[in-house]
Amino acid sequence: MTNSQERAGARLGVELRNLTKRYRDADRELTVISGLTFSFPERGTVAIIGRSGIGKSTLMHLIGALDTPSEGSVLFGGRDVSVMGSDERAEFRARNVGFIFQFHHLLPEFSAEENVALPLIMSNMNEGKARAEAAALLGRMGLSERADHLPSQLSGGEQQRVAIARALITKPRVVLADEPTGNLDVRTATEVQRLLLEMNRELDNTLIVVTHNEELAQSMDMVVEMTPGGALVEHRKARRVPEE
Repeated sequence: MTNSQERAGARLGVELRNLTKRYRDADRELTVISGLTFSFPERGTVAIIGRSGIGKSTLMHLIGALDTPSEGSVLFGGRDVSVMGSDERAEFRARNVGFIFQFHHLLPEFSAEENVALPLIMSNMNEGKARAEAAALLGRMGLSERADHLPSQLSGGEQQRVAIARALITKPRVVLADEPTGNLDVRTATEVQRLLLEMNRELDNTLIVVTHNEELAQSMDMVVEMTPGGALVEHRKARRVPEE
């Protein structure tokens, strides 16, 4: 797949083939994921559930090309990102993948607007245009009046909305969210859930969410459970929460 195809928004269904990840722990080797094969849909929403410590975050790092497998492949639209060099993987992530984490990882010295604009600026967009697009997206998030505030001046829910805006500003084909409501109160978690689903529909992309939040999982199109050894098993078909 060429860079021009990526920029044009070509479908990038994620496929895992015989995926294995091992870590060295002192004198022993720990296998977190073993021989996992699974295909995610090219659009829509997927929740990954499972007990803590089973390897869900490791899986997300592998899918998002933040880490490389010990064996096997991670394919986006048939393109194996696991064999790319570090620079090529970084460029691929910047063009195609948005990340939302439980901990916001906002740059503390930058304003909300600057945090959101940064991915566009790093992709060589004019700073003025990048900040204008960031301001518009923050407006969609209900944060227009908070755009010039530093992360330390924002509530936890506001910081998470900024993090969502930063992940979506490049219009990625795949969005990976690891416990995006894990540190939020019920009301704020519901608002974040609404924003995630709304933006998924608008961008028509794939949203993959790791969560222990039953309500968030139930709102996804598909729910899969990660079992010991890293297998993914379709747990049940979820129904979307009706829109108001």
